[in-house]
Amino acid sequence: MKSFTPNRRFRRRYDLIFRHSPLAANVFLLLTELANQRGEVHLGPCPEAEIQQLMVSRFEDPKAYQLPGGPKR
Repeated sequence: MKSFTPNRRFRRRYDLIFRHSPLAANVFLLLTELANQRGEVHLGPCPEAEIQQLMVSRFEDPKAYQLPGGPKR
């Protein structure tokens, strides 16, 4: 499986969301990383709980900026 590499368009969208809600931006990042080639994310019968569990295991601080290089000002 190919790892996710954010392009400029994704970074701009992530930065915009991050300014308003860091937690929402990181959910966006997580779902993007989980998506298959067609952009589909398949979660279990309780997606809210699964996303919460994945957020805790994926991010040390779910409200911190997660892309390399830091936020653009």
